Amino acid sequence: MQRTLVKHALASDGPVDSILIQAWVRTRRDAKSFSFLELNDGSCLKNLQVIVDANLPDYLHIEKAATGASVGVTGKLVPSQGKGQSWEVIAESLTIVGESGTDYPLQKKGHSLEFLREVAHLRPRSNLFGCVFRVRSRVAYATHQFFQEQDFLYVHTPIITASDCEGAGELFRVSTLELKDVPLKDGEVDFSKDFFGRPSYLTVSGQLEGEVFATALSNIYTFGPTFRAENSNTSRHANEFWMIEPEVAFCDLEGDMDLAESIVKYLVRDTLEHCKEEVDFFNQFVEKGLIERLNFIVERPFVRVSYADAVTLLQQSGQTFEYPVEYGANLQSEHERYLTEVHYQCPVTVFNFPREIKPFYMRLNDDEKTVAAMDVLVPGIGEIVGGSQREERLEILDKNFETHGISKEDYWWYRDLRRYGSVPHSGFGLGFERMLMLLTGVGNIRDVIPFARTPGNAEF
Repeated sequence: MQRTLVKHALASDGPVDSILIQAWVRTRRDAKSFSFLELNDGSCLKNLQVIVDANLPDYLHIEKAATGASVGVTGKLVPSQGKGQSWEVIAESLTIVGESGTDYPLQKKGHSLEFLREVAHLRPRSNLFGCVFRVRSRVAYATHQFFQEQDFLYVHTPIITASDCEGAGELFRVSTLELKDVPLKDGEVDFSKDFFGRPSYLTVSGQLEGEVFATALSNIYTFGPTFRAENSNTSRHANEFWMIEPEVAFCDLEGDMDLAESIVKYLVRDTLEHCKEEVDFFNQFVEKGLIERLNFIVERPFVRVSYADAVTLLQQSGQTFEYPVEYGANLQSEHERYLTEVHYQCPVTVFNFPREIKPFYMRLNDDEKTVAAMDVLVPGIGEIVGGSQREERLEILDKNFETHGISKEDYWWYRDLRRYGSVPHSGFGLGFERMLMLLTGVGNIRDVIPFARTPGNAEF
């Protein structure tokens, strides 16, 4: 008999004479002549109730159907006599697939997020994390749907790279050199003897390679893991995370901001439509008012404010910030949240940043003091998107390399894009996990990633 998922059983449009459910036991309640099993297979938030009569031959094994055990049940799907559920199963056979010990960590009680991180191999079975990862799956699907509907092509950019897109030096090195016998040349590590013949790293962004394809295929996006060797232990940072990165030829900063606003709204709208059960759960147990906030994001245009005006606004706010607000300094999380949660009370796109605080690839504005960069800030999170119009003029790009102390010879292929049919083009990076934090109300990035990679943490 073919297995039926719990979500399909609960959504049935009528009774079923014979059904097979294979799932894990959430709870078991024993009465004199029967037992109630609450089963969940991860396909949805709700459990399916199964009634096992004591007269069944398989009832001898009912004690093995403890919380956490996996079971197979065949029986009849019938209208439920209990409240809060439409259907239940009257068991005709019960098979214990895998027993669970009495020390199973996820007994029916409240668990802290800190504890659940310690059992990351089991936490997807909990209500919260089942919801989080179903939403994560849906949002990944919707991401592809958004771009495919707008004639973008999906490009797989490399995980291993020799370039530092952001120029911050926060890179994980990839090497096969023996640490106990590192080859040297003139007192320095001889990377010509390494696997790739040069220093190589885990990518911090697929942007530069994305630009290659945008200048050939026009509209492209990449969506994959990126890595930062940043020793940060904040609730918004991880060392391995996923980025959504579109790149668009013949597009300026205005078009880039429009695209960023469009995808954020699209993903919010899609989640509200297709993950209603999960969003209701988050709204009740994670963040009160989440649904109202998400609807607000969808319905209102994002405010756009220049970096200079944002700094002035913050300086005149009368607020006391931990980090002083100064022109020429990066906006901190507390500044971003003030703009979105207190002053504007909606998402904000900040644009035209000082050239000194941005990477080499951003287009220099006519004032020669700022670059055509933009950050999208959202309530509760802060920055969720960072992007820019790219510098398409070779002579200015070369000056940027010099200013940032970067060897232009190492980027000969990137320079070639400006030599052979250069065009204005723009793109951005949308932090996938930060998007999930926005959609779920979950306050720590470690809790929207299946297995978080943070300083000192790579256990699972």
